[in-house]
Amino acid sequence: MTYYEQVQQAADFIRERTDLRPRTAIILGSGLGELAERIQDAEIIPYKEIPGFPPSHVAGHAARLVFGRVGQREIVAMQGRFHYYEGLSMRELCLPVYVLGRLGVRDLVVTNACGAVNTNFSPGDLMLITDHINLSGRNPLIGPNDERLGPRFPDMSEAYDPALGCFARETAESLEIGLREGVYAFYSGPSFETAAEIRAFKALGADAVGMSTVPEVIAARHQGLRVLGLSCITNMATGIAATKHSHLEVLATAAASAERFCALCDALLRDWPE
Repeated sequence: MTYYEQVQQAADFIRERTDLRPRTAIILGSGLGELAERIQDAEIIPYKEIPGFPPSHVAGHAARLVFGRVGQREIVAMQGRFHYYEGLSMRELCLPVYVLGRLGVRDLVVTNACGAVNTNFSPGDLMLITDHINLSGRNPLIGPNDERLGPRFPDMSEAYDPALGCFARETAESLEIGLREGVYAFYSGPSFETAAEIRAFKALGADAVGMSTVPEVIAARHQGLRVLGLSCITNMATGIAATKHSHLEVLATAAASAERFCALCDALLRDWPE
């Protein structure tokens, strides 16, 4: 079975499980899954039931698709994502993004929990992603390209849609929610970064660093989807933080920021620009 056929098989399965056809999707990062609990008239499909979806083993990820409504708008949420450090190939972890595209999604909100490289940031801050740096040396588009999914050489000059970024700024301001802005660096993990690596990332222009998001954004832009990126700063990076890191710390800080994060995302999805 070709990759395109795998994508199509998963999309066909999902179409049989729900009549909803949302044009907007959101990927919920570590500790940020609470937003899915606010979706109205929810229709839930566990990842393990969808053909081709790999298993997810990361704490803080519920591993299910949640279809429903926010206000009058149909949406689908990925409550949990896949990571390169789980031993998956880039194509495997990006398969759900292609499936969303085949289901008719045209706009994707990507969220994550990440560490701050910018010393002006603090744990609990929310950040609008303005651009990214792929430090992994891997790309989900490596290998044969199927033009039915997207072009061989997709443009990445506006990986994160400027108009959606303006919309997010205006929405955050109206809610009096502080919204930092910065460049997100993708590091494969699963070990946290060394202090020397963080100094190098800062020199390259990174404001935050995390272990997800960038492969999904590449897959989304390959299909022509518009992307809005939001990060929750859960810790200061190695060499900046006064204490050692743990995944429990990440989850705890994300949970503490969940109310502001959910309020912002709820408002964005209700008033989403066409």
